Amino acid sequence: MTFALNEPLIIHHTNPLITQRWQRRYQGHRPCYICVLGFTETALIANISAAGSTPTARMTTAVADAEFIYEGPSPAPQYPLPSLTAGVSPALLTRAIVTGQNLPIYLFNAGLPHRPSVPHIDIGGTIARCVSSGQALCIDTVKGLFNAGLQWGNTLGRRFEGSYLVIGECVVAGTTTAQAILTALGFNVSGLMGSSHPQCNHAQKTALIETGLNSSHRDTTNWEVWDAIAAVGDPMQPFVLGMTIAASHHSGVLLAGGSQMIAVYIMLTKIRYQYPWDINNVVIGTTRWIVNDATSQFLNLVHTVPKLPVMSSSFSFQHSQYSQFTLFEKGYVKEGVGAGGCLIAGHLYRNWQQNKILDAMEALLASCLNISDSIC
Repeated sequence: MTFALNEPLIIHHTNPLITQRWQRRYQGHRPCYICVLGFTETALIANISAAGSTPTARMTTAVADAEFIYEGPSPAPQYPLPSLTAGVSPALLTRAIVTGQNLPIYLFNAGLPHRPSVPHIDIGGTIARCVSSGQALCIDTVKGLFNAGLQWGNTLGRRFEGSYLVIGECVVAGTTTAQAILTALGFNVSGLMGSSHPQCNHAQKTALIETGLNSSHRDTTNWEVWDAIAAVGDPMQPFVLGMTIAASHHSGVLLAGGSQMIAVYIMLTKIRYQYPWDINNVVIGTTRWIVNDATSQFLNLVHTVPKLPVMSSSFSFQHSQYSQFTLFEKGYVKEGVGAGGCLIAGHLYRNWQQNKILDAMEALLASCLNISDSIC
C-alpha cells in the first residue's frame, strides 16, 4: 500500500468511539515514554526472530535498543545495535520522536540476561524459559511483576495526570509468547500474528506453542491469565498489565505495539472484574507496516475480540532517501520499542506531519552513519 499525501496521520481501525474520543482528549498533551525490557529464551531458537541476526545478538537487543533510545548514536556503545537481516532497529524511529519532542523516558528491566547500561528501573523480574518448556515463569514472579506494575502505574499515572503514557516493549520473540498466551486463553490466532520477519514464520511459532501447552501439565480447557503467563508468557506481560490497570485511573494509556499489545489488552479484559480499569483511557497504537503486513492478518487478529480499540500512524518511508528506511515498506522490521505509539504521540503532541518526522529520522540516521557505518 502506498502513502497518500492526503491520508490522515492517525487511522482508526476498530472501536472508533473510544479511539477518536481518546485522540481528542489527549491532542496537544505531552506524554511520557515508557519501554519495558524483557527476555524469553524462546529468542535463542534459530530463525525465531529477525530482531538480531543470531541468538547471541538477540540476547543484547533490548539493552542495545535502550542504550540507543536514551543516549543516541555513539562511537563506542557498550551494547551496539545488533545487526539485522535487513533494515535498521526501530529504536531509531523512537529516538527521533522522543528526543525531538523532549518526552520524558522511563526504562524498566522486567527480566534480562544483561543489565542495561543507561538509567533504568529494575523491578526484580527474571528471564522467561522457552515457550516450548510450558514452564516459562514462576507464578510468584508473575504476581510480583504484576504488583510492581500496579505500583509504577499508579505513580506515573498520577505524575502525568491529564496526559498519557506511551507504553512500549522490547522482548525478542515476544510475538511468539503473545500468540502462546492468546492460544492458551482459547483464541484461534494461528496464522494471524505478525513477526519481525518479512515472511512470518507461522509454522515454527505454532509448533513451539503446541509443545509448550502440552508440556505445561495444566488443564488446557480452563486457563487463568496468571497460569497462561507462567506457562508460556514473558516478564513484560504481567508488568504492563499492572501498569495499565493502575495508570488508567489517572491518565491515558497508549499500548504501543502490534500483536503483543493486543495480547496484553485481551488479558486486561479477562481480569477486569477482579482488577477494574478505565476502558475509555486505554487504546492500542501501532505502525502502518504492521497493519499492512501481507504475511500476517493483523486486522483479522484485531477482530478476534470485539471492540478492541486500535489505531495506527500512517507515516511512511516511501520517499526516504535511505534504503535502510525504505526496507520498512517491503515488510522488514515493522515495529518495536513502541515506535508506532511514538509516531502517534508525535502527531498528537506537536502535530508533526509526514515530512517533519521523516526529516528527523533521516537526520538521526545520517548522524549514525557519520560516526560509524557499523552503528546503524
